[in-house]
Amino acid sequence: MTVILGLEGTAWNLSAALVSEERVLSEMESTYEPKYGGIHPREAAQHHAAELKEVVSRALKGAEEKEAGFSLQDIDAIAFSQGPGMGPCLRTVATAARALALSLKIPLIGVNHCIAHIEIGRWRCGAKDPVVLYVSGANSQVLAYRAGRYRVLGETLDIGIGNALDKFARYLGLSHPGGPKIEERASRSTTYLHMPYVVKGMDLSFSGLTTAAKEAIEAHPDEQDAVCYSFQETAFAMLTEVTERAMAHCGNDELLLAGGVGANRRLQQMLRTMCEDRSGTFYVPENRFLKDNGSMIAYLGLLMLKSGVTTPLELSRVKPNYRPDEVEVTWRPEP
Repeated sequence: MTVILGLEGTAWNLSAALVSEERVLSEMESTYEPKYGGIHPREAAQHHAAELKEVVSRALKGAEEKEAGFSLQDIDAIAFSQGPGMGPCLRTVATAARALALSLKIPLIGVNHCIAHIEIGRWRCGAKDPVVLYVSGANSQVLAYRAGRYRVLGETLDIGIGNALDKFARYLGLSHPGGPKIEERASRSTTYLHMPYVVKGMDLSFSGLTTAAKEAIEAHPDEQDAVCYSFQETAFAMLTEVTERAMAHCGNDELLLAGGVGANRRLQQMLRTMCEDRSGTFYVPENRFLKDNGSMIAYLGLLMLKSGVTTPLELSRVKPNYRPDEVEVTWRPEP
């Protein structure tokens, strides 16, 4: 049995997990909660530094309780998020990963955070070769695998949908994370107010939508639920349109939803309906695998290790702007 210890800490969630080919052996996390506003990168990094030892220790203890005789010596490699993400957070976790790999004398594997979201979803759902809608705080991309890489077919031109939701939530005085709170308010209304719908070919723009939502609150201060509903409906319709176009272009009838914003039930409903209308199949993993988690880092590390890919220490620097289409995918055969 090959076992990988995965460390995730690209933003506000710190997580450590041990994963084998068959299952997640253990996963523990500690979440940074800003006192006000959004994520403060240095504060989040300080949180990660303070909590890392305890989180890793708890993950190891959890594996020992589930697997008789399990110990540190059973770990075959250390995987960590090399990017994209917040620089201070990435550097903190990468330093810990290097130290563990050196002390245990085992390989180090730097993985792309975005692709880890995709691969954990494929593994948990059994999807073979889906078009992927990846939506998180900083990222909104539609991807498909072709010729050894995940190709970006469309993406946001400014901010990710998660950041757009959070910015609007902060304007309303709601605490971080704002997405679930916007979703809850949106569920209380069916009144649609006009919002800018910005799709440019296969790409999207959300910054103007966020500004329009703020202006709508100023114009209709007593209709916050309706504005939240309109914001969601517009943004998710944009994402659904581009995703459907990508499926048609690729001739693909499988769709995988990945990333933290994927937990939004209205977005899932719209994508599921679109897939049903196309006689396609919609996949979405459990919520614990949609948010940032150590299991996805460990699982991608496992795939990379088995395909012969590790990261030399001198190449382990973090990449805050690491794009998924930069990664050579060595673990997938051509469809």
